[in-house]
Amino acid sequence: MAIILGIDVGGSTTKIIGIENGEIKSPLFITATDPITSLFGAFGKYLFDNHIELDDIEQIMLTGVGSAFINTPLYGRPTAKADEFLSNALGAQYKSGLDKLIAVSMGTGTSFMKVEGDTMQHLGGTGIGGGTLQGLSRLMLKSHDIHQMVELAKHGNISNVNLQIKDICNRPLPDLPMEATASNFGKAESNTTEEDIAVGIVYLVLQAIGSAANLTSKCCGIKDFVLIGNLSQLPLCRPIFDGMEELYGLRFHIPEYSEYRTALGAALVYINGKEKINLL
Repeated sequence: MAIILGIDVGGSTTKIIGIENGEIKSPLFITATDPITSLFGAFGKYLFDNHIELDDIEQIMLTGVGSAFINTPLYGRPTAKADEFLSNALGAQYKSGLDKLIAVSMGTGTSFMKVEGDTMQHLGGTGIGGGTLQGLSRLMLKSHDIHQMVELAKHGNISNVNLQIKDICNRPLPDLPMEATASNFGKAESNTTEEDIAVGIVYLVLQAIGSAANLTSKCCGIKDFVLIGNLSQLPLCRPIFDGMEELYGLRFHIPEYSEYRTALGAALVYINGKEKINLL
């Protein structure tokens, strides 16, 4: 048994995924107070849950901001680092069936990677992402619990907080349906409910990412976007991006294991023999 482990180490979360005989093996997500604790917690639990011995591991590939804290092999196994942007691209491309796509990695912020066959280019990004979602939740809802915020959003009414085209015009504008957002939080009042604030925050973050994707598409002519990262798992993610598909004429794909795709991409860096591998 030869297993390649891809590990995406964030500031306080670690995602780990294995590839054995070309197939994905049991992704795992661990949250802790710091990157070292989350990394070793995820690594140990992954091996325990899947009955894996250290000798079964052929290669460990690390990526993510937290990987900067690791400078020695993990438990004596071959360990290397993979470029995070390359990992995003390879993870998004995996079994997508798309030759041309833009990988949208929705983490703390959001990055865009253009993928055309074997050619991959970092296009840039935005500081709007999961960190924005959490920060606004702390400020506006006085809550550090992202799960509580997401639950509140399920019961919110976006038309109570967002100013829509139908609120300012009695007929659709060119390329803008009546339900399109004219201004995020443009209708919010001082007595807006927590549920409506929560759904407004989710729309603000995801619509900003979708608008950035639209501008990116106009620059490079690619209409297929693969959404990866934790935000892709929000219950409202698919409905919101469905609306932006219709608005912008784009295609937004959310693949299986979307939140683990950067970790998967790190493993693929090794498997595909890509450059930008830094041995420890």
